[in-house]
Parts: sequence; C-alpha cells; structure tokens
Amino acid sequence: MEVRPRKKAPGPDPNLPSGQRPQHRGGHGRSVIAGRLRLQIIPNRTQEVLESFVLENVQPGTEVRTDGWTGYEKLEELDYKHIPVAVQGDHAKMDQHLPMIHIVFGNLDAWLLGTHHGVSHKHLQGYLNEFVFRFNRRFWPLVAFDSILKIAVRVDSPTYAGLYKGAWRHPGDRRG
Repeated sequence: MEVRPRKKAPGPDPNLPSGQRPQHRGGHGRSVIAGRLRLQIIPNRTQEVLESFVLENVQPGTEVRTDGWTGYEKLEELDYKHIPVAVQGDHAKMDQHLPMIHIVFGNLDAWLLGTHHGVSHKHLQGYLNEFVFRFNRRFWPLVAFDSILKIAVRVDSPTYAGLYKGAWRHPGDRRG
C-alpha cells in the first residue's frame, strides 16, 4: 500500500468543477493518507514470490517499508529504498512504521464478512480485485463508473460454467 503525507493527497476530481478537490476525511487523525493499494493472493511468502510482487507493482527507487520478514531482505539490491522494522507484535511500532495497514485490512475484513458474509477461496482474488478497485477510486466515485466500462471492453468475461467449474482465473491470481 502506498502511503502519502496528507498534503500530497490526490488532485482534483476530473468530474468536479475546475479547481475543486475532494474532501479527504480519512486518515484517522494521522498525518498520512493511504494511497493506492495492491492485493494479490500468492502461493507462499518466499523471497522469490515477494520480490516478484514488488517488482510488478512498485516503481524502482521507491521507499518500501516492511515488517522485517527475511523474504524482503534483497529489495535494496533491486533498487528500492528498503526500510525493514521487526515489529514483533508491538502495536505502537507497527502504527509508526506501517501507518494505515491495520485500518485497510480491517476495512477489507469488514467488507468481506459484513457485506458478502464470507467468500470462498476459489473466488477470493476476484473479491480482492473489487476491493482494490473501490479503494483506489474512493476519492473519485464518478471516475469509477467510467473506469469499469473501459475495463469491461478490454477484458474477456468469464462464463457461468467457467466460474463455478474452476476454469476461470481471476486477474492477478497466482495460485497454481
């Protein structure tokens, strides 16, 4: 998840009159807002898999904060500013080093369990894709409709049989 200082919040909504900015009330009293999010089911948390995810989703030279897991230890060699902190269950340290992460995953959990009353493992990547789509467009709700129309014309749609027989793979699903 990208985290930005509040003063670097996203710019004007293209659907609002010129110069108007969306009202950002999030942040939960922090001096940062959660920026863009990427979620993907991965088969394991090995260094090879984690580095592949970072390389596909994060621009080189970017500051990458992690929890100190050994799978991230070579990110510096891949041209990232890696800042690991072993939080070891310390919530204050976690909030300081990885702000907003618990709020994002709490929202995801509430959305999956509250709205959908749970989801199957087979379709989890599809639900993660929808959550990410909504999250990344939360400041510009009118743009979301335009975006979904553009995506719909570029992507092959699953069939009912393909969805429920397991033949369809949700975009981003890396499970073998």
